[in-house]
Amino acid sequence: MRFVFVLTNLRGGGAEKAILKVAKGLLDRQHQVSLYLFESRCDYEIPAGLEIVLAAPGKTSVSKGWLAKRLLAFRLSRHVARVRPDLVVSTLPFADEVAMLAGLPAHWCRIANTLSAEIESLAAGNPAKAARRAARYRQVYGQSPLIAVSTGVAADMRASLGVSTRIEHIPNPFDADAIRQAAQQAVNGLPDAPYVLHIGRFSAQKRHDVLLDAWQQLDVPHRLVLLTHPDPALEQMVVERGLQARVSVAGFQQNPYPWMAAAALVVLSSDREGLPNVLIEALLCGTPVVSTDCPSGPAEILGRDLPGALVPCGDPQRLAAAIRQSLENPPDVSGVDLSRYAEPAVIDAYEALAAERGKR
Repeated sequence: MRFVFVLTNLRGGGAEKAILKVAKGLLDRQHQVSLYLFESRCDYEIPAGLEIVLAAPGKTSVSKGWLAKRLLAFRLSRHVARVRPDLVVSTLPFADEVAMLAGLPAHWCRIANTLSAEIESLAAGNPAKAARRAARYRQVYGQSPLIAVSTGVAADMRASLGVSTRIEHIPNPFDADAIRQAAQQAVNGLPDAPYVLHIGRFSAQKRHDVLLDAWQQLDVPHRLVLLTHPDPALEQMVVERGLQARVSVAGFQQNPYPWMAAAALVVLSSDREGLPNVLIEALLCGTPVVSTDCPSGPAEILGRDLPGALVPCGDPQRLAAAIRQSLENPPDVSGVDLSRYAEPAVIDAYEALAAERGKR
């Protein structure tokens, strides 16, 4: 079977990483897989055999305006008409909108975040912009079948955006053996002293401010290490809190698993997620986690086996207390059930969607 995945780019992020894992799983089963990208930006290693198609070769940034979206949609539609895939999957709102404008056959939008939380956050500062975005999301996602990465994301699409189209729950895939093998690789830059780890791009959603406020309250010998691209605004946050000696920005890492495995704790401080890869990956590395109970994903991963690892969003004091508790009394994470995220079942689900086209 032939699969086409549509993304804006492959800059470091959980959604992009998850698509690459799905693509590799499909390639391992001898399917033809291509990634159609609008921008030539990539922070990840590309699996062998994966075809990369660039809408605008050499451009690391494309316009997001009205006309630009339609030009990209025209190019995408021509590519899809030429290769005739059994399944087209777009992910993240800009790629989803362009793919919808292209009117592609066998097209599914993969929803990787809780969109209502994004709209609520935007409404706090700009209600008119939030209303426009909600209307755009209803227009885009009300026309296509959807893949939701968690049950929380699926419920949110129904309840908050009123989507009535078909929704399939397919989580991100995780190859436990591959992650554990990658965790054993030698990498440069690992701290010699104990540390707590946060992994995630610098954005408002990830709430680095809450994490740093929590860290300011802690008197522990550990260092806080942030795996993210350096950013002047992040550096300013660190300086404003006087944490220069206790916080390190180690940059984006193609292989974060040795960093996870060596950490005393992995922390997620987000206001919203879809299905946070980092929590599952840390647990597969045997590392305890603490997470905000944000919509959605963390409670689905941790709520049954590690409910004490969940804290309210936007509460530095509660986050600091949970970090302290986990460092003083590390929980046993070996019994957390992650079987529903195993790669074979996820790849089966994508194959089943592709097979539907042949039955029509």
